[in-house]
Amino acid sequence: MANKAIEITDANFDEIINSDKPVLVDFWAEWCGPCRMVGPIVEELAGEYEGKAVIGKVDVDANPQTSAKFGIRSIPTLLVFKGGQVVDKQVGAVPKNVLSQKLEAQIA
Repeated sequence: MANKAIEITDANFDEIINSDKPVLVDFWAEWCGPCRMVGPIVEELAGEYEGKAVIGKVDVDANPQTSAKFGIRSIPTLLVFKGGQVVDKQVGAVPKNVLSQKLEAQIA
């Protein structure tokens, strides 16, 4: 079975974004329509980038600290981290190729 996106919480966030690989984080919520469009794309990317990047999701309702820390006001917001720092950002639902390009740009 393909890799699934990691559930990221306030508790494990720092540990996950400090990976030696690029990290894509999808900030989402159950009630958000556009988030439901992006969700399957994020899951596909998790499978495709297995071993090359870390793909995770943060439920903004369940993890308010992390959402506040990065000023997440509209969802879905997808952040790309490298070396623990935000290097790219996408607000709103976008096609898969847009997110792939953002990841590819960070994979050394």
